[in-house]
Amino acid sequence: MTNVRAEIPAKYKWDMTNIYKTEQDFDADYQKAADMIAAFPAHASTMSESAQGLLSMFEDMTAMMRVVEKLYMYAHLSSDADTTDNHYLAMMGKMRNLFNKLSVAAFFVTPALIRLDEQKVAAWMEECPALREFERDIWLAQREKPHTLSDECEKLMADISAGMGAAANVRSIFANADLTFGKIKDENGKMVQLNDATYVSKLMSSDRRVRRAAFTTLYKTYTQFGNTFATLYNAYVKERTTAARVRGYEDSLTASVFRDEVTPEIYNNLINTVSDNLGVLFDYYAIKKKALGLSKLHLYDIYTPLIAECEKEYSFEEATEEVLKTVEIFGAEYHDTLEKGIKEQNWVDVYPSRGKRGGAYSSGCYDTQPYMLLNFVGTLDNVSTFAHESGHSMHSYFSRKYNAPQNSSYTIFVAEVASTVNELLFCHRKLRESDSKEEKLAILNQIMETYKGTLYRQTMFAEFEKTAHAMVEGGATLTKDVLCKTYYDIVCKYFGPDVVCDKEIANEWMRIPHFYTNFYVYKYATCISAASTIVHRIETEGEEYIGKYIDFLKCGGSKSPLDSLLVAGIDMRDPQVVKNAIDDFAATIAQYKELSE
Repeated sequence: MTNVRAEIPAKYKWDMTNIYKTEQDFDADYQKAADMIAAFPAHASTMSESAQGLLSMFEDMTAMMRVVEKLYMYAHLSSDADTTDNHYLAMMGKMRNLFNKLSVAAFFVTPALIRLDEQKVAAWMEECPALREFERDIWLAQREKPHTLSDECEKLMADISAGMGAAANVRSIFANADLTFGKIKDENGKMVQLNDATYVSKLMSSDRRVRRAAFTTLYKTYTQFGNTFATLYNAYVKERTTAARVRGYEDSLTASVFRDEVTPEIYNNLINTVSDNLGVLFDYYAIKKKALGLSKLHLYDIYTPLIAECEKEYSFEEATEEVLKTVEIFGAEYHDTLEKGIKEQNWVDVYPSRGKRGGAYSSGCYDTQPYMLLNFVGTLDNVSTFAHESGHSMHSYFSRKYNAPQNSSYTIFVAEVASTVNELLFCHRKLRESDSKEEKLAILNQIMETYKGTLYRQTMFAEFEKTAHAMVEGGATLTKDVLCKTYYDIVCKYFGPDVVCDKEIANEWMRIPHFYTNFYVYKYATCISAASTIVHRIETEGEEYIGKYIDFLKCGGSKSPLDSLLVAGIDMRDPQVVKNAIDDFAATIAQYKELSE
C-alpha cells in the first residue's frame, strides 16, 4: 500500500464532506459560532431571574457547543490525516482561539448555577418541565458548592489558574524537545540515535545487548537532570495539594476523584487488591524468564515478546469481518450499525501515510458519525486494535443516539470499558476458533501483556502518585533522592524477588507524563477490571446479560459513571471486580503454560 495519501483509495479514508460539504460551509459555521459566543454573555443577567431565563441559557449553550464541536471535529480530523498540511494546522489554531473565546464568554455559568437556591430550582422545574433536561448539569454544578469560594476568591483563582500548569508545561517541553539521549549500536552494529519515543521498541529487541544499551543510555540522561525533574514535580504536586486544601477537600486525592464522581475508596480498593495478588504477576515474569532462557530476568528484559509475532497477515476486509463476527453477539442494531459505518459511511481512516498521525483512536461528536483512525498494516495486533476502537465508536453511537446533546458524552472513568470489552471478546473468540498453535500463543501473549501493562503497571503508577501527594501534604519536599527511593521501592514490590530491579529504574518516574495529570492513571486499571467482569458475564450469561450491557452503553453522560456501570451490574466499590480481572490474567497464564509446554 502506498504511503502517499492521495493514492490511497477513497473507501479507506475519512470523507470530510460528511461533516461539511465545502470549506465555505465550515467558514459559515465558524462565523455563526463566533456570533453565538459574542452574544452569550447577555445570559449573565437573566439566567438566575426566572425559569425561562435559565432554560434559555441552557438552550443557547447547547446550540453553541454543538456548532463548536462540529467545527473542531472537521479541523482536527483533517489535520490528523496530514499533520504536515499548514492549511489544517492554521485551522486548528483558529479553533483553539475560538475555544478560548468561548471559555471567557461562558465563565459566569457555573458560579451562577452554584448560587441558585435548590428550592427555587425545584419550583422552576415544576413551572417549566423542559428544564428537567438539564437537571444533571445543574446538579453537577451545585455539588461543587461546598468547595466554592467567595466571588473575590474565585476571581483570584481564575486569574492565577493560567500559571498553575507551568510545571507540567515546562516538563513537557524539556522532556520532549530539549533532552537528547545519545546513540546506541543496533542489532546490526550500526550507531543509531535513541529517543524517548523509540525506547520501548528497542526494549523489545531480541538482542539483549540492544535492550541493555537502550535501558542504561536512556536513564543515564534522565539521572543527569533529576534535580530539575524533581523540582518540577514537587511544584506540580504542591499546586494540586494547595488547591485541594484551599477548596476544603480532605486531600488532593479526594479532590481529584470528586470530579470523577467517585470516592477514594475506589482508588484504594484497586491498590490494595492488586497488592494482595502480586503473585499472579510474578508467575507471568517466571514464564518470561523461562521462555527467554535467562538465568536472571532484568528490567530491560520484560518487554521482550515471549514468542515471535504471528506471521498471519490480514487484509483490512478480513479484519473487518473478524471485528463484525466478534460483535454479532450484541444484536442487530450494534452489528448492522458498525457494518454500515465501516463499509458505507467511511468511519475508518485505515492505512498509514506520509504525515498522518500515528497510533489509533476513535473520535466524533453529537452531530457527526463516529470516526476511527488506524494505521493498519495487517498484523493480529492491528485487528485487535480495530476491535478496540470499534468499541469506543459504538459506545459513542449509543450514547449520542439515546441522549440529548448535553447528556451524550460518557465520562473518562468509563471511557475504556466498551473498547476493552471488544478487545477481550475478539481475543477470546479467536482462541476458541483458531487451529493454529502459533496464533493461539500470540493471542494469549497479547492478553497477558494487556493485563500486565494496564492493570498492574498503571496501579503501580497510581500507588507512587498517591504516595508522592501524601508526602507533600505531610510537609515533605519531593527531592530527587526522595522520589527515586520512593519509586524504586514500589518497583521492587511490583516485580518481586525473581526480577533484578536495576538501579537505573529509580529514575523512571521522570519519563511518565501522566504524573502531571493527577490521579488519572488509575482509571485505566479500573476500566480493564470492569471490562473483564463484563466479558465474563457476556460469555456465561448470554442474551440475558447482553441487554444490560447495551443499556450501559446507552447511558452516555445521563448518569454518574458508577451508576452507569451499575446498569451493567458492575459495582466498582466491590474489590471483587478488580479480583475478577486478576483471575482472568491468572487463567490466561495457565493457558499459555499448558499450550507452550
